[in-house]
Amino acid sequence: MLRAAVRTGKPERLVRDMLARVGVTVNGRAPHDITVHDPGFYARVLRDGSLGVGESYMDGAWDCDRLDELVYRVLAADATQLFPRWQLLLAGLQVSLLKTQSLIGARRDIAAHYDLPASFFARMLGRTMTYSCGYFAGGAADLDAAQDAKHDLICRKLGLRASDRVLDVGCGWGGFARYAAERIGCRVVGITLSREQAEYARGFCAGLPVEIRLVDYRDPGVGGGGRFDKIVSVGMFEHVGRRFYPTFMRTMRTLLAEDGLMLLHTIGRAASNPTDPWVARYIFPGGMLPSMGELAAALHGQLIVEDWHNFGADYDRTLMAWNANCERDAAAELARMGARFTRRWRFYLLAFAGNFRSRWRNQLWQLVLSPRGVPGGYRAAR
Repeated sequence: MLRAAVRTGKPERLVRDMLARVGVTVNGRAPHDITVHDPGFYARVLRDGSLGVGESYMDGAWDCDRLDELVYRVLAADATQLFPRWQLLLAGLQVSLLKTQSLIGARRDIAAHYDLPASFFARMLGRTMTYSCGYFAGGAADLDAAQDAKHDLICRKLGLRASDRVLDVGCGWGGFARYAAERIGCRVVGITLSREQAEYARGFCAGLPVEIRLVDYRDPGVGGGGRFDKIVSVGMFEHVGRRFYPTFMRTMRTLLAEDGLMLLHTIGRAASNPTDPWVARYIFPGGMLPSMGELAAALHGQLIVEDWHNFGADYDRTLMAWNANCERDAAAELARMGARFTRRWRFYLLAFAGNFRSRWRNQLWQLVLSPRGVPGGYRAAR
């Protein structure tokens, strides 16, 4: 049907009809309506699916005042049912599962996204330099407060003490490591594959009992010869890859003390979303989101699930705050990276916000894990 539409010169009619089903009008006046500048947009969408949608936006072929609301409307209406056999207009924006995450591939893929200038991320992420979902449930008024609340939540869930030795797997720019060392006084070893992140984190945590290592979690000696009282992994598991889920869990089990606790913070998929080629090519090469079943299978026989907490709705607010920071504080940085990069980044942040707003596709999970079960039971913090 779709190929026939392209051959017979009817792609515009088909795309307009599809959008109309979710209340979106081409060249309409509502903020979620789209304005088409290039008529080739219609055929490109039908031919290339979500890759065509994203690339044509990057090329300036169409615009939308509220990209987040556009994506929300498409996903909330369950576009997979409305538009069968199509790759779908922004369907899920599911992180790709195309790569195998070998050691070499992991380092290359991490560099592709995280080795952008630290100055750019500083303007986007705010004071805490934390590139993961904030926690607004406690009444946080802004992004910085929500990230502090998330770090505090992690510390409380793990029962962090000043005497603890903590491993931060995928430490980013050192936001959690700095918080835990400053507020709790514990010793933290942070590991990352991004040279930019490692260099920034060392300066960000200077003067604190924090060591930043440029290593992979699978590298020999990552624990420095000893086990850790607590392990934290925030926003890193999305880059592990299904093939290596069991390896990751086995490795964490060997690094965690027998009476220790681990917190795993990850985006997860709640629906069988198709792989999104635009995200795989332009945002997170080599990434994939785990399902609950995949996590459970990898944990089986390795670690006990003490708590499973979902606050995915907070990712909508986090992404909107990041985009606002980009538009306001990082405009000059974005301009130096070019108009196409600017539109790519805006599309990424706002489309993911709409995705999380729809609630039924991507989620944000925090799991508390123990090697042998907490004696007497674990009491979850919120």
